[in-house]
Amino acid sequence: MKMLRALATTVALLSPLAAGSAAMRADNGLTALGKIERGEWTLRAADGSSRSICVTDPQMLLQLHHRGAACTRFVVEDGSLGGRITYSCPGIGNGATRVVVETPRLIRLESQGISRGLPFSFEYEGRRTGPCR
Repeated sequence: MKMLRALATTVALLSPLAAGSAAMRADNGLTALGKIERGEWTLRAADGSSRSICVTDPQMLLQLHHRGAACTRFVVEDGSLGGRITYSCPGIGNGATRVVVETPRLIRLESQGISRGLPFSFEYEGRRTGPCR
C-alpha cells in the first residue's frame, strides 16, 4: 500500500512537468499557417522597406532568414491565430519566430536570432498581393 501511495505521489508531482514539455515539441510548423493563401506576398517592415516572396508552403515563413537550410524546429506555442517556434540550423545559426494570422491574406511576422555569428531581428506585416510570378 505504501508503494502504491508513493507511486501515486510521484505521478502527481511529475504530471505538470510532462504537460509543460508537451507545450514545447518537435514539429514542422504552425497550424494557423494552413489558413493563409499561397501566392505572392509583400513583407513590409516598419521603416517602409519591403520585399516580395512567393509562398508555395506557408511554413517557409517560419525561418525566412535561414530559408532553405536544414533546421530543427520546436513549436513553443501553436494556436488557431498563430504561434511561436524556435529553430536551430547546425553550423549556421538559430532563431525564434512569432506569427499572427489576421486573415488568410494578412499576417504579422517577427523573427530574431543568430546567423553565421551575427544577430538579426525583423518585424513584417505580410499581405498577399496576387499569384506567384
